Amino acid sequence: MRKSKNNPIPKRFHTLEQAGEFWDTHDLADYWDQTEEAAISFQLKRRRHLVSITPAVARGLRASAKSKGVSAETVANKWLREMLAKERTFRKRKIPPQRAAR
Repeated sequence: MRKSKNNPIPKRFHTLEQAGEFWDTHDLADYWDQTEEAAISFQLKRRRHLVSITPAVARGLRASAKSKGVSAETVANKWLREMLAKERTFRKRKIPPQRAAR
């Protein structure tokens, strides 16, 4: 393994942005001999919520997801976030969503 001729990797980055800026301008291959294995663990705080949808909606959701190369869950979450954002906008303006959709 070749030895790195670069300055050492900083011991700590104060922000994720600093780490990103460093690695955006440096190649890990040049620092490989300075790396060491690290054990990490984290807990994802994600819950599943079951919502009943019609078979036709499920087919449309799967077809859209397949055409985009993503999961149906990803498409459903994106669509729901977009609709909730629109609803919040309408509520702020006090416009009923059904009237604004026309």
